[in-house]
Amino acid sequence: MTAPVPAAERTRAADQALDDLARGELAWAGCDLAKRRALLEQVHRATAEQAEAWVRAAVAYKRLPPGSRLVGEEWITGPYPVLTSTDALAASIRALEERRSPTDGFPVRRLPGGRVGIRVLPHSVWDRLLLNGFSAEVWMPPGVTEEMLRARAGLALHHPADTRGVGVVLGAGNVTSIPILDVLYELYAHNRVVALKLNPVTDGLLDVFSRVLAPFIDLGAVRILTGGADVGSYLVHHPKAGHVHMTGSATTHDAIVFGTGTEGAARKRAGKPLLEKPVTSELGGVSPTIVLPGAWTEADLRFQAQHIATQRLHNGGYNCVAGQVVVIGSQWAQKDRFLQHLRAALAAAPARPAYYPGSDDRTSQALDSYPGAERISQGRVLISNLDPDEPGPALTTEYFAPVLAVLELPGDTEQFLDEAVRTANAKFTGTLGVNLVASPGTITRLGPALDRAIAELRYGTVALNAWTGVGYLTATATWGAFPGHTLDDVQSGIGVVHNALLLDGPERTVVRGPFRPAPRAAARAVRAVPQAPVVRGQRHGRHHRPTAHRLRGLPALVGTAGRVRLGSARLTRHVGPGFDCRGSS
Repeated sequence: MTAPVPAAERTRAADQALDDLARGELAWAGCDLAKRRALLEQVHRATAEQAEAWVRAAVAYKRLPPGSRLVGEEWITGPYPVLTSTDALAASIRALEERRSPTDGFPVRRLPGGRVGIRVLPHSVWDRLLLNGFSAEVWMPPGVTEEMLRARAGLALHHPADTRGVGVVLGAGNVTSIPILDVLYELYAHNRVVALKLNPVTDGLLDVFSRVLAPFIDLGAVRILTGGADVGSYLVHHPKAGHVHMTGSATTHDAIVFGTGTEGAARKRAGKPLLEKPVTSELGGVSPTIVLPGAWTEADLRFQAQHIATQRLHNGGYNCVAGQVVVIGSQWAQKDRFLQHLRAALAAAPARPAYYPGSDDRTSQALDSYPGAERISQGRVLISNLDPDEPGPALTTEYFAPVLAVLELPGDTEQFLDEAVRTANAKFTGTLGVNLVASPGTITRLGPALDRAIAELRYGTVALNAWTGVGYLTATATWGAFPGHTLDDVQSGIGVVHNALLLDGPERTVVRGPFRPAPRAAARAVRAVPQAPVVRGQRHGRHHRPTAHRLRGLPALVGTAGRVRLGSARLTRHVGPGFDCRGSS
């Protein structure tokens, strides 16, 4: 089988782009650290200037009404993480210029299993003000010492003149910051110049992305192309492309690496890829949310149900780390009441178009597999009463649609936790992210057992009382699958991105958040914290629109009522996309 060849015009454009990049690699090699930092600062300014246009383009292809409360999602998952990542990367480069480690000032501690972890959130005074109650650590694999962690941070920037050829980035179509962040990581962590091929869904962002990346385009270090799968195939197989990074599904990955049909399947079985060059990837999977039994108030039940509904429905459910299966204790006294709140939260969440290709077909597949599934308003589906012994495709098929399942497991709190960890590791497809929900009392009772459970979970991001999406939005955290996957068993992918401290070989990120939002937490003598991340229920998310020329001013002035002011705009204080939990207090 040979790769399909695109139309002659697109072929010429691809050839020209790769020729340009072959020359641009020399220019990139000639950029010292100071120049590379200056380029990041230019991209930061361009992102702020293009933010309004960026969000308009995202709103257009996602078919959101301009005044919708959902528009806030596009601000916080589009320009915002690019702004924070360019800032954080620039700080790492400045450290290297000053012959320091990018990790200087970030505390390191010992962890279970002979590991060390570096706390990346909170770090600055702004983190403590704006993200009070949230934390994130990057864990290194067993055997990596603090001295090794700090000495190796910086990756390819230790030798900027030693460039590594041309990389192809196949951009994502769901979250608009992903293509830009992937390009930055290729340039700075791996020292490769980049041909970015946009997902056709995001073609409307071509002009915005071209302006944001203009400093690299002018240098010759980046080229942006459009087109379908034929263009992508032509690029990845091009002799001048030495590396491929992609975001998508495992099915798409296998089609690229091994080919399609019976021939592709045979190559995969034989371990003989069609694409014989290095490939890294972020591929999603089926993300579990493990709810630990405890004594919850009615407000707790309602709030956490909204939190979990948001993990599924944010961006319409088209997220690689959308929570797809709620793992709950069958013996939990409050189980039925919690599920009532969960149904209500799924039904009450804002309506939105099914913009991502194939969504309705994937929802229909879920209904065909589970005839007893509940059809909830706005095309949402709740699958309950999964058989723990034969749960079916809900644990192995990433629906990438508004489909949520519930799996009940037996046991008291500690027995349930042990079984839930075993099930998550053994029966779920993918290792990108896992969420745990536990009340403060349960956390205290479990003590070290909970820390051991977190260490045993083989996921690239583990979040306790926070959605793993917070890890995506934290520039200094790592994002990617748990390490160890191979091309023929790729699961959620190979390698990491983001990682603005440029840590060498991280294992995972662990995020922790508050069980209760403020002010209820303060009333219960729990540390006052912002509303839980990206939780549905906000009635005026449309106001969370930073003025473009003010976005460059991050960190911003702190306003009242737990919000951040960026110019005339208000964003939720913890980097949520314009939602809080009304009625949860």
